[in-house]
Amino acid sequence: MPEKKILIVDSDATSRNFLTRSLLEQKYDVIEAGSAKEGLIFAWRDRPDLMIVDPAIADLKGEELAVKLKQDARTANMPLIALSSDPNPARMKACLDAGFNDYIVKSGLALPVLNDTINRLLGISSSMAKQGGMLIVFLSAKGGSGTSSLCANIAMNMVQNQPEARVAVIDLVLPIGSIGPLVGYAGKQDIVTVTELPASVTSPAFLRDQLPEVKPWRFKLLSGSPDPDSSNRLNVTRIWDIVVATKLAYDYVLVDLGRSLSKFVLPLIQHADLIALIISTDLSSVSLTKTLLEYLKSRGVKETGIYTILNRAVGLEGLTKAEAEKVLEIPIMATVPYLGGNFSLSNNQHQPFSLKFPKDTASVIFMEAAREIASLSERLRME
Repeated sequence: MPEKKILIVDSDATSRNFLTRSLLEQKYDVIEAGSAKEGLIFAWRDRPDLMIVDPAIADLKGEELAVKLKQDARTANMPLIALSSDPNPARMKACLDAGFNDYIVKSGLALPVLNDTINRLLGISSSMAKQGGMLIVFLSAKGGSGTSSLCANIAMNMVQNQPEARVAVIDLVLPIGSIGPLVGYAGKQDIVTVTELPASVTSPAFLRDQLPEVKPWRFKLLSGSPDPDSSNRLNVTRIWDIVVATKLAYDYVLVDLGRSLSKFVLPLIQHADLIALIISTDLSSVSLTKTLLEYLKSRGVKETGIYTILNRAVGLEGLTKAEAEKVLEIPIMATVPYLGGNFSLSNNQHQPFSLKFPKDTASVIFMEAAREIASLSERLRME
């Protein structure tokens, strides 16, 4: 029996038949539906591994079909690909916002793009996630929580703790990356330019040898988008491939998402070895974090895979650790005290805090947090 089942929903029989023949040749099990109503019935009854939908399906807009599928527990996590004759960016955005993982325009080159996309989406599996180095995602529910600063400083301390370890940081904060300016990186290579390269180029060897080492931080960096215009060119379909290849080249891969919860990063969150969740001490941040935690749990993220860091980034005001824990109903794993002007000074000089202020209490906290994050991610990988 074929290993994976794909459902095609398209009112054009010629298009369905062409796709079916191509997919059968690749040993997929294929189901066809000529209407959205049939597509919903087959999706909920047969539980395909992936759906390919023409958004112009006659009896229901593709966006509405996607919403129905994402709202049902039976198909909420099933990858959806829009294969459309409409090249309008507004239609593409509407489909992606509704729940489609990718939007491909029908053309003479669509089939190889579709095949690559299918392979990528179906390749996001627990077994693949356990290959290579540890994947640690840094995430926050609210901007201004200091997520990028903590990601960079903890990555630096991971190298300090384990000088033999290979550590890489990927900046996926959009629309403008945060870590490059923080650490003083001014090179031309970034996440946008790398996703524009062919998959045959972005191999583990390429990412091991070509990512720049940022001194004195001592980790390798795949910098974020340099500006909003560049972020519009980001080929999000390549993100998972590049993260997987980076994992195969490094012992630890730290991904800074900031407060991003866009659909293309959700697989990274779900398949991370550990999520470092950064929380500010103001009540609104803690409340938003509570909402975020509930969302993550609904997506299959276990509480044991979350490392919480309370960062008193904005001053002495705000909730205490005990008060934040009471709202969140989970323990805070690490607490970073208010660092005053010292943190701003080290950031402005592109210096790791622990090197600029080695005797500060926070330097010890960064070192311990880095050690705990590395140890916990490895222990969870073994479970």
